[in-house]
Amino acid sequence: MAQYSIPLKYRKMENLHIVFWLLKDIGWCLIWKPLGIVMIFPTLLIAIVIAYNTRQLMSELCHNLAITFWISANSYWMISEFLHIDELLVFSSVTYKHLALIPFLLGVVCLLYYYLIWQPKHPDSLETM
Repeated sequence: MAQYSIPLKYRKMENLHIVFWLLKDIGWCLIWKPLGIVMIFPTLLIAIVIAYNTRQLMSELCHNLAITFWISANSYWMISEFLHIDELLVFSSVTYKHLALIPFLLGVVCLLYYYLIWQPKHPDSLETM
C-alpha cells in the first residue's frame, strides 16, 4: 500500500499553523483587532511555506495553494470589517467585502485545475489514488 508521510518538522509547523489560524479568527470573532491583524502574518507565512514545501506533489500543492488563498481572502474580509469598509460600495452593488471573492475564487481555480485537468491526465500517479 502506498503511503504519504510528512516529516515531523513539517507536521509541527502545520500544527502551529492551526493555532495561529484559530487565534486570528478568535481575534476577528471577538473584534480584538490587534490579535486578528497580528496573527495574519504567521498564519499566511506558514501557509506559503507549507505550499512551497509540498510543491513536488501536485495534489498537495494545489490544496495548500487553495488554503493560502482562503487565508488571504479571510484576512482581507476581516480587515475590511475592522475598518468598517466591508459594506461600502466599490462599484455598482459590489462592496469591499465582495472583493474577498477574488482570492476565494483563485483557491477554487487551483482545486478545479487539480481535479479536472491534472488528475485525469495522471491516473496512474500515486498522488491521485
